[in-house]
Amino acid sequence: MANSVRIIGIDPGLRKCGWGIIESNGNRLHYVASGTLTPPVQGELAYRLAFLFEGLTGLIKKYLPDEAAVEETYVNKGARSALQLGQARGVVLMTPASLGLPVGEYAANLVKKSVVGTGHADKNQIQLMIKTLLPMADFNGADAADALAIAICHAHHRRDLRLQAVRA
Repeated sequence: MANSVRIIGIDPGLRKCGWGIIESNGNRLHYVASGTLTPPVQGELAYRLAFLFEGLTGLIKKYLPDEAAVEETYVNKGARSALQLGQARGVVLMTPASLGLPVGEYAANLVKKSVVGTGHADKNQIQLMIKTLLPMADFNGADAADALAIAICHAHHRRDLRLQAVRA
C-alpha cells in the first residue's frame, strides 16, 4: 500500500503478552497478524523477560513494522506483581526502540475510547469492535485483541504525536 504505515501494538504482560499488527493508510485499516507470547510461568524472571525480548524481536524482524504502540499498564494488585509487570513493560518498550522503531504509549482508557467510543468498554466490546474494524482479524483471545486495539489507537493518534514531537 502506498503511504501506508505498519504498526505493531503490544499489550504488555509477563504471563500473556498480546501483539497485533495492522497497516494503516489514511482512514483504512488492514489486519496483518496477531497472537500472544506466553513466557513459561516457571523459571527465573530474567529468563521470562528474555523470552519476551526474543519473541518480540522475532516478530518485528518477521513483519517489519514501521512503528510500535504499547499500552500503559494500570496495576491494582500487590507490589511484587506491579514490579514484575513493570519489568515486562520495560522489555516491551525497549525491544522495538532498540530495533529503531518509534514507540507510542497509550492509556487503557484512550485505547478503549479510540476503538469502542467509551473509555470504560469491557473485553467483549473491544473484541466485537476489532472484528468490525478488521473483519479479517483472527485473534486468539483478549490479549491479542487488546494489542490490535492499541495498534488502532496509535493509527488514530500517531499524527498528533508527531506534531507534538515537532513542536518540542
